[in-house]
Amino acid sequence: MNDHIRRSEPVAQALIMYVVRTTYVKPMSEVEAHTAAHRDWLGQHVETGLVILAGPLVPRTGGVMLFKGGRSLDELKALLATDPFVIEGLAELDIVEVNPVKMNPVLTDLV
Repeated sequence: MNDHIRRSEPVAQALIMYVVRTTYVKPMSEVEAHTAAHRDWLGQHVETGLVILAGPLVPRTGGVMLFKGGRSLDELKALLATDPFVIEGLAELDIVEVNPVKMNPVLTDLV
């Protein structure tokens, strides 16, 4: 995983959210062979509320996942290590920590 951590000051862990960008590093045929398993993995975490949104980039060179806060970077990395795309070596990950200081009120419960 390529971790590009951007943090200028200490922030309460509960407020930190994570944006994870995936970039495919294998042929699309290999990616597509594991897409159903990856989407099942995502679905489990959407159901628990951990994943707020996820989807492929356009054009489909990778994807983006937005994770709710409340966990450490190490906990997120451990979770991401169970993603079928990661297990199969299909994608590299770029993790960005975000401190959401401004947001639409409808998102308050998602932080």
